Amino acid sequence: MGQLNTLERMRLDEHEPKRKKNPYFPFSSRDEWELGKFLYRNLTQGQINDFLKLQWITSTNLRPSFQTAEQLLSWLDVIPKGPTWQCTQICTEGYTTKEPIYLYWRDALEVVQDIFRNPFFSEHMMYNPYYIYECTEREYGEWMSGDEAHRIQNELPDGATIVPIILASDKAPVTRMSGDREMHPLFLTIANINSEVRMKAKAHAWACVAYTLIPEFLTHPDFHSILEARVWHRCMDIVCANLKVASHRGVFMADPHNNARYCFTPLAAYTADLPEQLMIACENIDPWKIREFQAAAKKHHLSGVQLPFWQDWRFSNPAVFLVGEILHSCHKWFFDHVLKWCKWVLGKDELDARYHCQHKYVGTCHFTGVSRVKQMTGREHRDIQRTIVAAIAGGADVDFVCAVRAIVDFIYCAQAPTFMTSSIQEMEACLAEFHRYKKNRGHPPLILKLELFQSFGRTICRVGSLIQYTADNPFLHTNRKAGFTEQITRYLDREESIRRFDLYTLLCTDGTLFGSMLTSEDGAIPLPHSVVPEEDYSFTGSATFRNHFLQGFVSDDATTAFHVTRKPDFADKSISYVSTTYGLPDLPSLLLSYIDGVAGQNSSFRSRLLRGWSKFRIQMHSQLRPLTILPSQQVQALPSSKEYPYGKCDTVLARVTSPSGTPTTLVVQVRAVFALSTRGNALPPDLSYPLLYVQCFAFVATPAEQPEIGMYTVHRIFVENIDGGRYRAGVIIPILDVTHAVELIPKYGAAASRDATSETSLEIEDSITAVAAQKAWSAKKRPG
Repeated sequence: MGQLNTLERMRLDEHEPKRKKNPYFPFSSRDEWELGKFLYRNLTQGQINDFLKLQWITSTNLRPSFQTAEQLLSWLDVIPKGPTWQCTQICTEGYTTKEPIYLYWRDALEVVQDIFRNPFFSEHMMYNPYYIYECTEREYGEWMSGDEAHRIQNELPDGATIVPIILASDKAPVTRMSGDREMHPLFLTIANINSEVRMKAKAHAWACVAYTLIPEFLTHPDFHSILEARVWHRCMDIVCANLKVASHRGVFMADPHNNARYCFTPLAAYTADLPEQLMIACENIDPWKIREFQAAAKKHHLSGVQLPFWQDWRFSNPAVFLVGEILHSCHKWFFDHVLKWCKWVLGKDELDARYHCQHKYVGTCHFTGVSRVKQMTGREHRDIQRTIVAAIAGGADVDFVCAVRAIVDFIYCAQAPTFMTSSIQEMEACLAEFHRYKKNRGHPPLILKLELFQSFGRTICRVGSLIQYTADNPFLHTNRKAGFTEQITRYLDREESIRRFDLYTLLCTDGTLFGSMLTSEDGAIPLPHSVVPEEDYSFTGSATFRNHFLQGFVSDDATTAFHVTRKPDFADKSISYVSTTYGLPDLPSLLLSYIDGVAGQNSSFRSRLLRGWSKFRIQMHSQLRPLTILPSQQVQALPSSKEYPYGKCDTVLARVTSPSGTPTTLVVQVRAVFALSTRGNALPPDLSYPLLYVQCFAFVATPAEQPEIGMYTVHRIFVENIDGGRYRAGVIIPILDVTHAVELIPKYGAAASRDATSETSLEIEDSITAVAAQKAWSAKKRPG
């Protein structure tokens, strides 16, 4: 048993002989298994019974083998299980609570063993600390690349394997209309799994190991927090007891390849928001002197716990494992403080007006009233940070803008998936610059999270990049009636069993490679809601995206892919039609000149009809992780209409030949996306790709020339007519010459024009100067 991976252990089930003939037993087939899952996850028990009684079901051969909801649940209970859930009542001698305290938990060591031996992660595991150097600079990324991994490995017996434990928790509401009670869910994963895989919700590398209801003590309110903290630490002690034993003595575990390894389980990282981190840390004063103890704890912003769960956990030091976590430490801190400073300096109305008239880009949050937002998602936090410097430029004094730009740069740098020694120094330099400009505006009160930033550099050297410890994990939220105890453990067992059985049947029937399962395009992963009538459970992962490198147009250097829909928005239209529809009078002459340059003068392709699209997608590889494909970004090119009097046209960075005839890279606005019709003779390669009509911007200032914002400023390029008039400079380029999607933000000056809107801000005369705001990497981890 000790040397079998998860799949082999599942094959030891008593029903395995029957599953050799039918891998879906006790269900008769894959279709019946899928139906059973669907009913369980989407209907209550009463609704399942009603469905099974429908004449459409009972009078045809569609009737499943299970006849009732009770029978369906009993079948789910016999499929292979993982670590089982249990319920333990927590006693608080001397203190009365409004309701009994129940801990729903699994043995954390059993969960770790189950994750460690899962063949799903076989190609994404690390077992030994390592060093990576580029020239003389050391790289920090995964936990195994940090100093702490090497320190612990040096203290272990030869041949031992570190299994670093990562814990995460956050308060979550568990019931409505019953007192707004809250619960501490505890999640666990291991740092042996590559962080890119570990952070994907659909990989299920994180496992829930405990739920602790936050007790309501019938004592003086002054002592509620300290008593709640002590109960939480006692619960953690129960859940992690065997992990702590393994950290001292070691334990043999099977890896995904059925190899037995002698493993030790240090607590590598604990991600939580600041209040929970303070609850985890403790004070060294006699705890029986409750008032003095609590006063001392509050003085140091601690919880007042005398027996922390980590006290006998070998290799576990809160100064190391309490890592700076990006969501709470950076994004929410920015919202709570920096954004408030901006509202105060510019005024709420002015800040709202600036965000209201920013051009709307698909995939980017557009804020009509940023000052009124009370709560934001992680994505909205990042979108605000990406644009805030350009938004306040001109409306605030230079020192304030510099301070905001410096702290945004710091937050951006802190999210890198890998660090070199020089990039850590660059990140710390941004923080030092922020403090330098902050001092010029006086001495604000102490902000704990701001002080925490000082430790980021040391933390990265110890435990690797911070982004891998994000606490924005898929926590379970339930909407239930009060009073479930045994039901919740059965529910948790069933959900775990369903996920494991899906993996088992997939491997048994399709022989699917483990790595390919991580690239499947399932989005939200539903959890069942049929334990208690009318319950509602959801478990949502990050949004999925297509890989356009497989079927799209790919650039010559294979770093960028482009996609247009198979069915164009218009087809078999003349050049003059497109010119009139999009309001581009110079399109015919430019397109004919382009065709002549490719196919020679007077070619038959000059008369070829056109097909076109209102948008296309661009997809890139991450610059810091070249093997990682980022989600695509949509670029729009809509003609003018009542809703969009100037059209709705996005901007990109592209290789173009300027009106002067010089090849260069410019910011351009895409006004039309089209291609020559494929009807007729085969097109030359250079005419077979979609083409873009774009209008160009010139760079008029670099980041070095305006360090207060650290961005480029651009201005439209105009060409003079022979009669002395001006018109926008347009060129035709192949879609493959686009290199990036970029955002242009109006340069507002001292006050934003109230006449500009999001549809007109890049078009009207007084908004033609813009600031290019684009950072190096984007997608799910993009900060700006």
